[in-house]
Amino acid sequence: MAKRQVKRLSDRFVKTVKRPGYYADGDGLYLQVSPAATKSWIFRYARQGKEREMGLGSERVFSLAQARAKAADARRLLVEGVDPIAARDGQRAQERLQNASTLTFAKCAEKFIGAHQAGWRNPKHVAQWENTLDTYAGPVIGQLAVKDVDTALVVRTLEPIWTKKPETASRLRGRIERILDWARVMGYRSGENPARWRGHLDKLLAGSLNRKNREHLAALPYDEIGAFVAELRTMEGTAARALEFLILTIARTGEVIGAPPDEIDADKELWTIPGTRMKAGREHRVPLSLRALEIAKAQPAGPFLFAGGKEREPLSDMAMLKLLGRMGRKGVTVHGFRSTFRDWAAERTSYPREVCEMALAHSISDKVEAAYRRGDLFEKRKRLMLEWARFCDTPRQGAKVTSIKKASRA
Repeated sequence: MAKRQVKRLSDRFVKTVKRPGYYADGDGLYLQVSPAATKSWIFRYARQGKEREMGLGSERVFSLAQARAKAADARRLLVEGVDPIAARDGQRAQERLQNASTLTFAKCAEKFIGAHQAGWRNPKHVAQWENTLDTYAGPVIGQLAVKDVDTALVVRTLEPIWTKKPETASRLRGRIERILDWARVMGYRSGENPARWRGHLDKLLAGSLNRKNREHLAALPYDEIGAFVAELRTMEGTAARALEFLILTIARTGEVIGAPPDEIDADKELWTIPGTRMKAGREHRVPLSLRALEIAKAQPAGPFLFAGGKEREPLSDMAMLKLLGRMGRKGVTVHGFRSTFRDWAAERTSYPREVCEMALAHSISDKVEAAYRRGDLFEKRKRLMLEWARFCDTPRQGAKVTSIKKASRA
């Protein structure tokens, strides 16, 4: 019987060989030479009928003797019934968990944002994530080890704003949940996510019914919108004009403050928002009333329709909310004007639901309905938006129900 050859390689051969390929030393140890002439150690073995390769490191780091010792350790594990690759991966995971004692939640948040910001459409989204986490999560869990963040700490973070700022609290909870999920996948923590809502935090914090009621209170009643717009027109400044434009177009804050002037087509009385700036990722055409167009035309030239205080920067996303505070409307949110419009459209007009939903740029939830209706109902939405502009221009509202056929130009 032929004697099995082991320790075939020499230190001189390892240093001088340049031809790409695998060179056996014996007992599963190989020197791998790549086409680029880099060299590394490989341990080949079979387990449960499958061939596997385990990297043992670079030849520049580990000598032939050290590679043989590492291969011998792997063979001992195989004799004990342990897969050496699984054992190594488990050890690395354990080391990551141990090292996580020095990895804070704030550091994980920074890493998460860095890994995902390239896929976020709006650059301001990064600042919103950072500001929300720094302001509300930072003081409670920011400097704690991410592996130690538990349900009690998450609740303590959310409770101060859960009823006072429900929209902010909801976004904060979702962001904490995503960061903790990322940390678990990366091996920095283990176990269930303490920021999960369904079947977990929904048992500890106020439920969806109360949240809906609070959101409703954040919107101005539609029968007050005429008087409010009249008051708004007495206010000076970019924030006041941006808010009036937002009300007349029922757009979202980010869509308004991020709008460049070239999205406005004055001849067609149209504002076209590209899909890259829309929540649903689809282009949205907004018909403009005479007043909305007048506001757009009156803005000074620049990269943004509504300029901020800093050169070549848009209006701050908090500017309109602060304006509401100065007007004594601290209980009203900017986003709430979309609810004001939706309530008016449902109760004071006869426009179909899908027309109102498309005016708000909402996605169509019914897949069958979405498949059969390919258009954007622009002409119907145009009549609806002109009626809304006329309604906003009338301080004292009547109770007349508007018909689509009778709608006219504002």
